[in-house]
Amino acid sequence: MAKSQQELISSMTDAELVKNLYVTQLLICFIALGIGFFTFDSWNSFLQFFQLDWSSILLYGGGTALFVVGGDILLMKCVPEHLYDDGGINERLFANRSVPHLILICIIVACSEEILFRGVIQVQFGLIWASIVFALVHIRYLKKWFLFISVVFLSFLIGLLFWWTENLYVTIFTHFLIDFLLGLQIRKSKGESAQPEELIQ
Repeated sequence: MAKSQQELISSMTDAELVKNLYVTQLLICFIALGIGFFTFDSWNSFLQFFQLDWSSILLYGGGTALFVVGGDILLMKCVPEHLYDDGGINERLFANRSVPHLILICIIVACSEEILFRGVIQVQFGLIWASIVFALVHIRYLKKWFLFISVVFLSFLIGLLFWWTENLYVTIFTHFLIDFLLGLQIRKSKGESAQPEELIQ
């Protein structure tokens, strides 16, 4: 019988788990490139969604991220711990990473996922489809109703932010900052006693 996803993840070392994350993000980039190639009229029609407007990036992107992280921390104090249990995957990904490695992971994840889900799928197929696909890609949450609802809410929120600003830099910064701040929290609470690893070569 084939192993479940949880069993497969449990059988991986932390290094293998991180490498698997990188491979997944590379696949997401290829999917975005493939869909974008057939759906955008020109390269410029895609690049128009990258606007280096620092006030929007910091105010809307940063403000949304702080709202999400603040709400997440508050919920962690109010709801039973088992509802936030993702099987230890996030802890294994973030707890023993060095800060530079944590930044690298969060940048790669934010860029690849926002380009696919907001820059390609939402632009071409709409907010609802982008949010549904975003939630389904996070398959490990499908059997954990609280985490799944949280992911769906986050996807709609970031989707609305992109719909309003039409700026991928804003949503990339939001996604990055959410992951980075929560990663730092995990690293601080779970990884203080462990030696952070060096950047993967």
